[in-house]
Amino acid sequence: MNMPSLMDRLPHAFLLMCYCFTYVSVYGLGPGTDHNTSASFNDSSIGDGDVVRHSAFNEGSDVDLTCSNKTWKETLYVIWTIQLKYRNECHISLDDRGRGVDTCKDGKSLTYTSSTQSYLHIPDFTNGDEGVYKCELVYKGGSERYEISVAITVPPRTSAWFDQQDNKMVAVCKAERGKPAANILWSHAGNISDVKTSSEPDGFFTVESRLKISEGMDTENLSCTISHPYWREEKILELKLPRDYVHWPRILTVVAVLVILAGFLLLYKRK
Repeated sequence: MNMPSLMDRLPHAFLLMCYCFTYVSVYGLGPGTDHNTSASFNDSSIGDGDVVRHSAFNEGSDVDLTCSNKTWKETLYVIWTIQLKYRNECHISLDDRGRGVDTCKDGKSLTYTSSTQSYLHIPDFTNGDEGVYKCELVYKGGSERYEISVAITVPPRTSAWFDQQDNKMVAVCKAERGKPAANILWSHAGNISDVKTSSEPDGFFTVESRLKISEGMDTENLSCTISHPYWREEKILELKLPRDYVHWPRILTVVAVLVILAGFLLLYKRK
């Protein structure tokens, strides 16, 4: 029976420390040495040469996170520490001898591009993949550290209808369980609307806008427009009154007027 080698049983931290010690001995790196960092337009630097990125991806998309522009020929070790928002922390790593560790076990993988750059592949991106992805890459000459805050973009479910509130008619437009929160605008901008945004434990947002229908308002061309980062174009929902809809306040007003007129007429005849 083949026994695992001592190197195979070493923890990540100790293995990484050994690599770093080798670089210092061979290449003469000491405290205060500037490490090469690759920064894009959306990158920002923090202490000790770390680079922070912020990215958002559509639900269901395949995501590739690049740690560095260093080629795999230059790389000795790369380790991803993944702090998921709704799950436990996990690690994915690979060294120059092809030895890898994966404690995530959820489909993520560490692979290479045609130019031999390494990247973390996340298939079918879901809400559970949101979090902070920290990458440390050690290469021949130094090391680079990246921190990528990864968010998801999820389109909301949309609906619109008429409702009754305090014996008055209101128009309701709703964008349910979207991420981030959607924005709702009415075609009748001059009327008073009440917008409520609620959040759920898993980070989804529901936005509901209620528009008060004033007396004599044209409801034939009433619509609401919902915008969201997931969509390239806005969603326009038209509201139509049901054919059997009864406007009770207006009917009660007419009935009251008729009763009063009938009373005056009866009183007049008696006189």
